[in-house]
Amino acid sequence: MELSAPGPRPALPAPALTLRAVVVVPARDEEERIGASLDRLARQEGLRPEEYEVIVVLDACVDGTAAAVAAAAGRWPHLRLHAISGPGRGAGPARAAGMEVACERLERLEGVDAAGVGLIASTDADSLVAPDWLRRQLEQVAAGAEAVGGDIVLDAEEARSLPAAVLEQRSREMVERVRTAGRRGPAEHAHFAGASLGVTPGAYRRAGGLGRLAALEDQEFEDRLAAAGVAIHRPSSVRVTTAARTDGRAERGLARDLELGRWLATRRYRGGEFDLADLLAAKRAEIAAILPSRECAATIGRTVEALAPLRSAGLLDRLVVVDADSRDGGAEIAAAAGAEVVSESALSPELGPCRGKGDAMWRAASAVEAETLVFLDADSHDFDSGFLTGLLGPLLLRPGVELVKGTFERPLAFGGARQDGEGGRVTELVARPLLNLHFPALAGFSQPLAGEIAIRRDLLARMPVPVGYGVEIAMMIDALRLRGLDALAEVDLGSRQNSHQSLRALSLMAAEVMVAVERRIGAPPRPGAPSFRPRPGAGSAVWQLRCEERPPLADAELVD
Repeated sequence: MELSAPGPRPALPAPALTLRAVVVVPARDEEERIGASLDRLARQEGLRPEEYEVIVVLDACVDGTAAAVAAAAGRWPHLRLHAISGPGRGAGPARAAGMEVACERLERLEGVDAAGVGLIASTDADSLVAPDWLRRQLEQVAAGAEAVGGDIVLDAEEARSLPAAVLEQRSREMVERVRTAGRRGPAEHAHFAGASLGVTPGAYRRAGGLGRLAALEDQEFEDRLAAAGVAIHRPSSVRVTTAARTDGRAERGLARDLELGRWLATRRYRGGEFDLADLLAAKRAEIAAILPSRECAATIGRTVEALAPLRSAGLLDRLVVVDADSRDGGAEIAAAAGAEVVSESALSPELGPCRGKGDAMWRAASAVEAETLVFLDADSHDFDSGFLTGLLGPLLLRPGVELVKGTFERPLAFGGARQDGEGGRVTELVARPLLNLHFPALAGFSQPLAGEIAIRRDLLARMPVPVGYGVEIAMMIDALRLRGLDALAEVDLGSRQNSHQSLRALSLMAAEVMVAVERRIGAPPRPGAPSFRPRPGAGSAVWQLRCEERPPLADAELVD
């Protein structure tokens, strides 16, 4: 086996005239798994060694994957095994690079013509093909199939580590997926995935090849084949066992689906399941509740009164209302109810007037030394102490949790009319689509913009904080990157009725949420304060988006 130099057309030995199939295996940092995968490919039944070959696409590996491939070549001298360098942009581009080479090699042979005789097959480095995997696909091609999807089952031992609910949901989804797959060709199962797909050179060309997507390239290839009129055969006789791991390299795909399924089954809680006595017994450090408040005179008093018993019981050490110099008397009401009230602009006055909710949270966190911080909205009309105990429950009682988001049933109430489930308009129209598009691991959160958040201080201290409405979604994304999905949890706190803003005001909120997400997908910071024009005729001046972010508290403290 020789490793080719990087390039679109690697220098490989000429294909054998008897070649019938080329298998492509993209691999990035798979030293622990690829050896077993290649062993299965080396032991294929019903084919002579000169009838197939394997191309491993080493995609920017930094571990011992290349050495593991070389070791497999030494174990199986009869296996025609090649390794080429991938583009380093993920499984999709690596698979596409390998399949292009495979197609060209088959096209060089006299026995492969426009009718598509021959097979380009692909599997993954963490998958184990059946002993007759290639033979069964070639039988399908000989019978007229041009594209073949293999039945993919999860590794039984690894699957046992997943919650039963994850596997049950997967089984339910497969029933509908088989019906859908049947619209594109004979289907005994639903799969056409990178772990097991095959296509003739002719069909590959008619479909325009495999798209160079970082992930989900197999789904997009299925669409290309369908658009080209190529039926996909999904026989159960073509079988592959794939890893049931949740730490895959791709941002999307099976591993991410299993990770999210596990999170939904193990990191979502109900606030009522946490008892005050258990929380007190588990408490090891100071806890502070911080309530940013702007013109909340109608609700702040009852909120503070609901929290006061938890302070008396010893669960809560500080109860801080950060008031935005409200003119409705909310600060005085909060103080009379027993809260510690500070003006948000008086915190870090050297920074000038407070810029918004996120800025108030950042300034308060810099002034409050508690190891656990609980941020609560001050405008809830039906606040009760269960909001706080529910948020603290996973932090104190579930090992590994470092950030907890609250979720609620959000009715929409205007003019006395109530519509259940219709609140959270920015969440449904902006935040959730953005998370699904760019951070699918967070797609399981019901209320990503909820202001009820409990977080460990050492985690918050490592996050930059948007000064405006982008703060909540930014905290989730940054926590995911810093600690991983299992460190995040969501707790159902029941129903919450808070004040609703006008569509004009929500459009500004949505824009600031989008700016925060933009920055976290690699867009350059926006200079200055971009103007935001409300709907024409709305009768409002042009707004300025609050795009700046406060530095991580840990960095700010170092400067101080």
